[in-house]
Amino acid sequence: MTDDIQAEKPGSSRSGSDVEEVNHLGRMYKRIRDELAKVIVGQDEVIEQLLIVMFANGHCILEGVPGLAKTLMISTLARSLALSFSRIQFTPDLMPSDITGTEVIQEDRTTGSREFKFLRGPIFANVILADEINRTPPKTQAALLEAMQERQVTVGTERHELVRPFFVLATQNPIEQEGTYPLPEAQQDRFMFKVFVNYQSYEEEYAVAEQTTVDFDPQINEVVGAEDILAFQRLVRRVPIAPDVLRYALNLARATRPQDPTSPDFIRKMITWGAGPRAVQSLVLGAKTRAALNGRHHASVEDIRTIAHPVLRHRIVTSFSAEAEGYPPDRVVDDLLEQIDPHATRVDRNDRYRKVLSS
Repeated sequence: MTDDIQAEKPGSSRSGSDVEEVNHLGRMYKRIRDELAKVIVGQDEVIEQLLIVMFANGHCILEGVPGLAKTLMISTLARSLALSFSRIQFTPDLMPSDITGTEVIQEDRTTGSREFKFLRGPIFANVILADEINRTPPKTQAALLEAMQERQVTVGTERHELVRPFFVLATQNPIEQEGTYPLPEAQQDRFMFKVFVNYQSYEEEYAVAEQTTVDFDPQINEVVGAEDILAFQRLVRRVPIAPDVLRYALNLARATRPQDPTSPDFIRKMITWGAGPRAVQSLVLGAKTRAALNGRHHASVEDIRTIAHPVLRHRIVTSFSAEAEGYPPDRVVDDLLEQIDPHATRVDRNDRYRKVLSS
């Protein structure tokens, strides 16, 4: 992700067309949510975070117990975006070739000659649902990792480009841990967000029971296509972010590192390893995307704070003391949001003038 995400350079300007495109993206965002509401009841925050990841050209882990419509949510989202969808059920015996594809010998009946032909696997789709990704061995997880990072797969000596746009939305079951292969920290870091899918409210679950037990078949309309999404992905990178807001994102990520001299005291006790540079990049790009989806033309501190949990929770490794005290990563983020002052990064205007005059 380090190579994929570049922060907006200071001093860059917006064109009138960019402003119009941001307004257009905001309208499309509302239409997409309206289409999803035909099938998915509630889960507004989850849907927002999924769309932020997709328009930021990232990947996402969804964690939740079975039966919360994770698969339905992702497949419906793919339909509303007119994207191809592929579901891969990860199992302990799944091999890398089962997802990437394999080479087979094909005979030309007219000439009798034989040659290798590559048969594409299910990963050649726009939206990949990697169901229970922690149930497959590291070898297969590594094959998925290359596809996520490089947007390509390597079979033998041949490289095969994946279709664009390309998103991996992986699910994990937090209950069943027996026979699983936990994702290593380096691989979790490749995912832009880790999203928790929780139970609906009483009223929402009532609506689910009522809606899914009758003869009900809603029609999902296509809102945007692949080319539109690629254009929007380029657009969100041009959304301005003030240096003070960018510094706040940087300070927030650096505060999770116990080795950093500016980190709070509780971090040195509760955290073994903190978030890396990809966390800063994800905070910045996620804030830009959230602003654009809501029709705003610049990223704000509030955007950073809103996405801090899904960006940081899977990039923080808690210590044994934290686990013994029941101190999860989300609580670490809560405490950091309280302690890190977003206004501490602001530079006095007179100081800025002095720096310009002295140079």
